Amino acid sequence: MQPELLPGFEATVDQVVYDPELPASPDQPHPFVYHITIRNESDRTLTVKGRKWVVRAESGEVTAVEGDGVVGCFPRLEPGEEFSYNSYHTTAGRAIAEGSYLALTEEGNVVLAKIPAFHLIPPGE
Repeated sequence: MQPELLPGFEATVDQVVYDPELPASPDQPHPFVYHITIRNESDRTLTVKGRKWVVRAESGEVTAVEGDGVVGCFPRLEPGEEFSYNSYHTTAGRAIAEGSYLALTEEGNVVLAKIPAFHLIPPGE
């Protein structure tokens, strides 16, 4: 079953901050903290089951990351509820990140919320 966009199930990127104090590897030395809010303005109860991120570097390299849950949990959102969290990505240079969240309705339908694209631009670039 293909996931469907559910009107009212949405994500917003609230803030993106460059944080050079976070751990980063020599080949990806630029850490960015992103703050996300997942909202359920639909009429269904949802449980967020997973996420997928796609990071497109200015160099053309594309990295996809998929995983279960969100920051180690599976938020259950009643109509009108939201879940906010932050995490981070590291990059080699300029990049654009975007993605989606997968959730299950109580009826067992798989629904999708898009994560809007946001720019990761190291200072001085």
